Amino acid sequence: MKIKRNDKVQIITGSYKGTIGEVIEVLPKQNKVKVEGVSLVKKHMKPNQMNPDGGIIEQEAWIHVSNVALYDPKAKAPSRVGYKDEKGKKVRVYKKSGTIVK
Repeated sequence: MKIKRNDKVQIITGSYKGTIGEVIEVLPKQNKVKVEGVSLVKKHMKPNQMNPDGGIIEQEAWIHVSNVALYDPKAKAPSRVGYKDEKGKKVRVYKKSGTIVK
């Protein structure tokens, strides 16, 4: 999987299409990601030590990785990712602009 935590991604399909957000969590074996502010669901929580009141909490749901693409700030568009050898290190590179992914 070429998408990692804290990457800026753009949603390319679904009801949140066009939304840009940061990746919160990644499940590489299941090809799923959680994006900040996207695909919000309400979850009913029982009271526990960390949340003594319980109640209804709004949180992000998992999205399949095929529905997101890395957002290239230079091209201002979603871009695919390639790899390049930079000073003996393998780095990710945006295909559209050729810049290194930070």
